[in-house]
Amino acid sequence: MTPRDPEALLRRLEWTVIRRLDGLLHGDYRTLFRGFGLDLADLREYQFHDDVRRIDWNVTARMQTPYVREYHEDREVSAWFLVDLSGSVGFGSGGRTKRMVATDFVAVVARLLSRHGNAVGAMVYGDRVQGVIPARTGRRHLLHMMQRVEGDGASPQARAGGGTDLGVLLSAGAEAIRRRSLVFVLSDFISAPGWERPLARLAQRHEVVAIRMHDPLESRMPDLGLVVVQDAETGEQLFVDTHDRGFRDRFAKAAQQREASLRRSLAQAGVDTLEVSTADSLADAIVRFADLRKQRSRLSGGAMPTHLKASSGVAR
Repeated sequence: MTPRDPEALLRRLEWTVIRRLDGLLHGDYRTLFRGFGLDLADLREYQFHDDVRRIDWNVTARMQTPYVREYHEDREVSAWFLVDLSGSVGFGSGGRTKRMVATDFVAVVARLLSRHGNAVGAMVYGDRVQGVIPARTGRRHLLHMMQRVEGDGASPQARAGGGTDLGVLLSAGAEAIRRRSLVFVLSDFISAPGWERPLARLAQRHEVVAIRMHDPLESRMPDLGLVVVQDAETGEQLFVDTHDRGFRDRFAKAAQQREASLRRSLAQAGVDTLEVSTADSLADAIVRFADLRKQRSRLSGGAMPTHLKASSGVAR
């Protein structure tokens, strides 16, 4: 597939997605992107509605009355995009591939962040880690990131030799990203086992959001008759009879089991998850995710991971 022009793509997304998000979120991206630093601003006497965790016990003991700390929050965010461009990400059944979903997501979210002065960086994985794009600001830098996401990826020769090891990308990200950051991991999570532990380690230091890309055809096989299917990771081909109802049922059951296992692994890693289908509206997915994070923060103080299937808006 011919790579899309980054400048034209960004202009289109600014008109079709970012402008819509500005209206739907009313410019309030705090539920999506929070700063990590807190600077002490002042001390004052405790009031009934104050959070007891902000009581300064040393000052309280000296003054013989409760005092609480007030902070200025550091709103600057460094965001990183760890992008899986392995063979399976090139799949799409309806004219839009998972790779296109990844590029569009990087463009939209990086633009939302960078226009407020936040630095964005990326790490791209095909059959190996193909490059690190340091976190910087500016439109030119964003276009360079988009060009890399559009142009890089695993070669057919490399794909024929084996599958994806997502753990390599996650471990490299943990090594390269030193400052506490907001990290988006974009992948379909079709990978060799063992990526769960590197993801959990990454989440211990950073705020991690897993963007899981998928296609409707990966969940249910339609009746297409006799077809040749090819493994996008290894190049292996198989002749199957999709007219066989038993085969379609086994395919759907295996897909459901994989979905359940993947969601358990992501939850155990302690990361927020947004599932985005190639058939979904990206703007709607981001808005629903922002709403869910806001509800989660209000109800539980932000302690529990969020899993959102974008096509339905239902937390899993």
